[in-house]
Amino acid sequence: MSQTHNKTSARISQIIMTSIAVIIILIAVIYFYKMFNRTRHFEETNDAQVEAYINPVSARAAGYIQQILFEENQWVNKGDTLVILDDREYRNKVQEAEAALQDSHAQELVLDASISAAESGTHINQDQISSAQARLWQQQQDIKRYENLVKEEAATGQEYEQVKARYDVAKSELNAANNTLKTSYSKIEELRSRKSLLTADLKRKQTQLDFARINLGYTVIIAPYSGRLGRKVIQEGQQIQAGQPLVSIVNEKSKWITANFKETQMSAMQEGKPVDITIDAIPGRVFKGRITSISPSTGAKFSLLPPDNSTGNFVKIAQRIPVKIAFVDTTLAAVKVGMNAVIIVKK
Repeated sequence: MSQTHNKTSARISQIIMTSIAVIIILIAVIYFYKMFNRTRHFEETNDAQVEAYINPVSARAAGYIQQILFEENQWVNKGDTLVILDDREYRNKVQEAEAALQDSHAQELVLDASISAAESGTHINQDQISSAQARLWQQQQDIKRYENLVKEEAATGQEYEQVKARYDVAKSELNAANNTLKTSYSKIEELRSRKSLLTADLKRKQTQLDFARINLGYTVIIAPYSGRLGRKVIQEGQQIQAGQPLVSIVNEKSKWITANFKETQMSAMQEGKPVDITIDAIPGRVFKGRITSISPSTGAKFSLLPPDNSTGNFVKIAQRIPVKIAFVDTTLAAVKVGMNAVIIVKK
């Protein structure tokens, strides 16, 4: 009985082991068949990550931090105030530029008044010239009359000399009036030249004022676009320099996948082609995407130190080519930048 029982147990054990082996073989066959069938119709890579624009928000003016109005990982909208710097120095520069501009405007008004007065003086000079010309003409007529009277001995030479002296005086007055008019015109030209210089100076001071106001505006640092902020590395009261990064902002409205496919898989890649995206951190969900661009070179060639195969230590390795993939889905709140992804592309 015991021998029969042992034989039966051994047979049952053998049947169980055989069944297990058959099941394992069947599972392996099915798995490899699926893998083979999948590789025939799809190209797949797990060398892919979620990308987005991550830009540092930098200070454009130096100064002490007066207020910090954000927290780490906070969502901000475009134009939200992030940091306020102490602006007293910049306000003083604006006031100084405004005072300099007002001084130049005052000088311009004085010059305009001087030019107007000089132009009015030319009208007076012209009237004086007209009067002098009339007197000179009258004296010319008197000279002609007295010359005839002297010839006819109806007037004495002394009277003629007096008339001639009055003629010389009238002529001198006319010359003086003409010279005065020329001097007035020269003064007007000088004043206009000074005004041209002052106009250029006004533009320069207006530019300085605009620049001072721009620098004042830089004391309020705002979000360049909507997104989520990164790590907070600054404190109130801290001195910062122009160009210093203050916080990073992630543009979560523009996310994409950078997938690195093997060079042997590139025959299936075409711009505009749909793809399936699975995120390791979000199991059970398949995102839809499309290929937007394909790198013109392998990733190795874009590296800081590309490999040099002419050194004699060449080992052939399948190269990877970056492919940019845009999300078709719009609900990507759970998708974080840097997450690993698997990309599946139909051949």
